[in-house]
Parts: sequence; C-alpha cells; structure tokens
Amino acid sequence: MLIIDDLFLRKLPANAGDELADLLMGRYEKGSTLITSNRVIEDWAKLLGNVVIVTPLLDRLMHHGHLLKFEGKSWRLKEAAARVVRKRSGE
Repeated sequence: MLIIDDLFLRKLPANAGDELADLLMGRYEKGSTLITSNRVIEDWAKLLGNVVIVTPLLDRLMHHGHLLKFEGKSWRLKEAAARVVRKRSGE
C-alpha cells in the first residue's frame, strides 16, 4: 500500500504533476493507494499545474476507489483548544 498523506500541504515543484501521474497510473489495478488532502478535488488541476493530467488520474483513482469527505472543524485544533482550557482551569 502506498500512502500519500497531506497531498498539497506544500506547493509542489513544477514537474510534480507528471511524476505523481506516472506513479499512480503505474499502480492502477496493481496496488492500493490512500491519499489524504485538505484540498478539494476541484482544485487539483490548478495545484498540479495541468488539467490534462488530473482527469485520467482521478478517473483511475476513483475507478475502484472511495472518496471520503469530512467537513467541520479540525480534530487537532479542537483537541488543542481543549488542552488550553484544561490548563487554564488548573487540571
């Protein structure tokens, strides 16, 4: 299994879209891939710098894949805020 965590957390180099497409398309129907990102799929073309790459890439990812969309506040931020409150209250 290949896990790509926080895709687009940082700006990708200019040729990263081509390399990512080569990597993922080479794994198509051969190995499991899990990708996490805080960016919506509609932004991927702009972030990868190439609309032509994104369409077949998403097609292959979603062919046997599942898209899980989570909305709401960050769990990490919620936990950090709770720690601050506990610290202030002397716990």
